[in-house]
Amino acid sequence: MLNIFHKSCLFLILSAASVASAHAETYYLNSISGDDRFSGTSQAQPWRSIARIRDVALQPGDRVLLAAGSVWKEPLTITRSGKADAPIMVGVSGIGPRPRIDAGGVSPHGVAVINAEYVTISGLEVTNDSPQPAQRFGVLVSAENRGVTRGIRISDMYIHDVRGLNDRKDNGGIVFRATGQRRATRFHDLIIERNIVWRVDRSGIAGISDRVTFLDWFPSDDVIIRDNYLDDIGGDGIVPRGTDGALIEHNIVYRAGSRAPGYNAGIWQWSTDNSLIQLNEAAYTRTRYDGQGFDSDFNSRRTTFLYNYSHDNAGGFLLICSPKRNDKDNLGNRGTVARFNVSRNDASRIFQLSGNVSDALIEKNVIHVGKAMDVQMVVTTEWNGWARDVRITDNIFKVAGTARYGSEVGRNGPDYLINGGFSPAAYIRFKGNSYIGRHLDLPDDGVGQPTTPYSEPNADWQVPIFDPAKPDGFADYLARHRNWMLAMLQRELGATVTLKQPRRISIFEARR
Repeated sequence: MLNIFHKSCLFLILSAASVASAHAETYYLNSISGDDRFSGTSQAQPWRSIARIRDVALQPGDRVLLAAGSVWKEPLTITRSGKADAPIMVGVSGIGPRPRIDAGGVSPHGVAVINAEYVTISGLEVTNDSPQPAQRFGVLVSAENRGVTRGIRISDMYIHDVRGLNDRKDNGGIVFRATGQRRATRFHDLIIERNIVWRVDRSGIAGISDRVTFLDWFPSDDVIIRDNYLDDIGGDGIVPRGTDGALIEHNIVYRAGSRAPGYNAGIWQWSTDNSLIQLNEAAYTRTRYDGQGFDSDFNSRRTTFLYNYSHDNAGGFLLICSPKRNDKDNLGNRGTVARFNVSRNDASRIFQLSGNVSDALIEKNVIHVGKAMDVQMVVTTEWNGWARDVRITDNIFKVAGTARYGSEVGRNGPDYLINGGFSPAAYIRFKGNSYIGRHLDLPDDGVGQPTTPYSEPNADWQVPIFDPAKPDGFADYLARHRNWMLAMLQRELGATVTLKQPRRISIFEARR
C-alpha cells in the first residue's frame, strides 16, 4: 500500500511538471529583423522592441530570447515570477555578438527584476551611459514589501559604462535591493556569478537592505557572489549588506576607488553575519581613504577572510573597523577572522584595526613588503573608540622595505601618524609571528628575534590577465585564474588549500 501511495504521488508530480512545461512559451526578440506585429513566438516571427514584453503576462517556465547581434535603446524589465521548478528565463538566441541594451538617457536601469522571483537572466551586454550623471544601474534586482523573494540568478552578463552618481553607494553595475516599510523583505537563494563589470559608478556589485538593526533584523540568506570580474570601479567593488551566511568567492576586483570621493575599498561587507570571503583577488585600489583590498565593516559578526590575494592597493590589505556600538543599529565588529591570506606590495596600512573591534583573529597570513616601501604593518586607529581583544598569531612578515607597528597619534589627510605601542587599544596580542627584514617598534613576540635582511626571491607572481574590452574567452580566463590562485596560495602558505562553506546564524545567536 505504501508503494502504491508513493507511485501515485510521483505520477501527480510528473504530471504537474509536464503540464507546466506544456504551457511554457518562448518569446523571440530581434532588433534587426523583428516586427511588433509578428507573433513573437517563433524565431522566424520575432518582435522588434523589448517594450512588447510588457504586454505579455509571463508565466512560469516561459523564456525570453534576445537575438545575438541586436541592439536596443530601451530597458528590459521583468515583473512576473516563475516557480522553483519553472523559472522565467531571459537569454540569447543565435550566434554572434551578445544582444546589447543601451539604456543611457532613457531609463535608470538597463535590466531589472522588480518584485519578482524565480527569474534567471544571462548572456546580455548592458550599458547605461549618458553625459549627465544620475542614479543608474546596469542590472537592478529590487524587492519591496514582499517578504521573502527567492530564486534570482544573474549570470554571464557583460556590464560596462554605467555613469551613476559617485556620491551614493546604491547605484552602479549590479545592485540587489530588499526594502519595505510595510513588510520586511529579503532575498533567499540569490546568485550573482560569472559577470564582467567594467567602468561603472559608483558600486560594482552592491546589496541594499533596510532591516539591519537589533530589533529589525531580517537578513537575506543563501546569497552567492562568485566568479565575477570587476575593473575600473568608481567606488567600492563588492559590498553585500544585510545578509547572513553570504559567500563571496573567487571574484577579481581591480581599480576600485577610481573616482568616488570618500572612503572606498575593494571587497567588504556591512551589517552582516557569517560572511565568508574566500579565494578573491583585490588589487590596485586607488584611494588611501580607506583604500584597502579588503574590509570587515561595522554592525557585523564573524566575517571570515580566507585564501585571498591582496596586492598593490594604495590603502593596504585589510581594514577591520566600527564606530561606537549603540543599542539601535551597530553592535560593533565582532569575531572577524583573517586566515591564510597573501598580501604583496600593498601600501600604507597592512592591518588596520579602527574603532570598536573585538574578538578578532589574524593568523597564518603571509605578507610581502616590497623594496623601498614603508608601511604600517599593524596599526590601531580611533573611531569613536579603540580595538580590544585582537590576536595576531603565526603570520609571516617578509619585509624588503620597512614595516612599522603602533597606534594613531594624528592624521595627515588619508595617512595616519603613529607611535610605537598599541594603547589605548587593549589586549592586542602577538604570538608566534615571524619578522623578516626591517621592522620598527616590534611587538613583544618579535623582540630578541635575530634581524635578517630580506630580498624577495624569484617566484611566479604573473597572475593571469583579462581584457574587459574583449569579453570572449572569459570562462577560460576564470579557470586559469582560479588554478593560478590555488597554486600560488599553496606555494606561499606551504599547505593545501581547503575551501570552506558558509554557515548561517543559529537560533541561539540572536543579535544583541
